[in-house]
Amino acid sequence: MLQDKMKSLTGQEVDLRQYQGKVLLIVNVASACGYTPQYKGLQALYNQYGASGLMVLGFPCNQFGHQEPGTSEQIAQFCQKNYGVTFDMFDKVDVNGRNQCELYRHLTSPDAHAKYPGPIQWNFEKFLIARDGTVVARFSSSVAPESKSLMEAIEREITPSA
Repeated sequence: MLQDKMKSLTGQEVDLRQYQGKVLLIVNVASACGYTPQYKGLQALYNQYGASGLMVLGFPCNQFGHQEPGTSEQIAQFCQKNYGVTFDMFDKVDVNGRNQCELYRHLTSPDAHAKYPGPIQWNFEKFLIARDGTVVARFSSSVAPESKSLMEAIEREITPSA
């Protein structure tokens, strides 16, 4: 899953292999969505668990209601100004369809993991990836970052097993 290179919002090429061994929360995001305030909770998760190995990765997507129409620069400014986002953000991607990026092709594939397959339904769907690269949970858009279920799942992954 982490074999590709993708562009950050600043246009830099990012080798996704740098995230191997980390716990990842991968989220398709949008700036003009009813769920956009979740940026605040995502940033809070990153602030709380980042030192323990959690990386939040945001992937802007304009496929749902055209709710991410801006340029990379506009998206970056919006996220910083309104939510103080410091977690890693990437260039806009397609998460469904024929132009689906490889990362999301893997995340939604039944071949990769039969437990959480299927197309992305809306903005702010979340995938929790364990340190070994397996998808351990998928959360719908309506599950807030500060929800008990999401926080407990993250804590299970960042806490080393005895």
